[in-house]
Amino acid sequence: MNLFRLYAPGDSWLHRLGVGWKYLVLLALTVPALAVSAPVPSLTALGVSLALLASTRVGVRTAWALPLGFWILVAVLGGYQVLVGRPDLGVVVTANLATAVYASRLLTLTTPGPVLLDALVAALRPFRLLGVDAERVGLAIAIMLRSVPLLLDTFGQVRQAARARGRERNLFALVTPVVVRAVGQAQATGAALAARGLGES
Repeated sequence: MNLFRLYAPGDSWLHRLGVGWKYLVLLALTVPALAVSAPVPSLTALGVSLALLASTRVGVRTAWALPLGFWILVAVLGGYQVLVGRPDLGVVVTANLATAVYASRLLTLTTPGPVLLDALVAALRPFRLLGVDAERVGLAIAIMLRSVPLLLDTFGQVRQAARARGRERNLFALVTPVVVRAVGQAQATGAALAARGLGES
């Protein structure tokens, strides 16, 4: 499975680094900046994240590019803080958000999806005494991650069909088929899990 279709095979030092260490790098980049909540640490964490991504040697465009919607969200959040007279907080919020996304990308770019999930399941196993079923959590996440590309592909197909009929601006015509297919996919997945005894509590 290609997690969110972001995994880029390579031989950089980050590709060779153990997945556990990568999770620690993610925490080291995000947690201190969030805890301090000051412009300099936040911008420093962002700069380090970008530098680490560049060191993966998968290409700056692949490593750094993010959807336009993300940058619109960042602009709105930062702009709001400026309007309320807190430009320093605007820097912190936007930098921390970008750092979280880029630090997460360090994982998804350099580690295959199954390896990430296996590491997460292994980390959750000690919590079994608290009632946490690590395997079931891993299965749920795997299903969720597989569903995202399927839903995106469905939306693309529906959009193309609506455009061919001149109804691309009709929100109802776009959303309804996607919802119907998503519900059908969820029901089929649930039935398959139940047949294997995985849907029982």
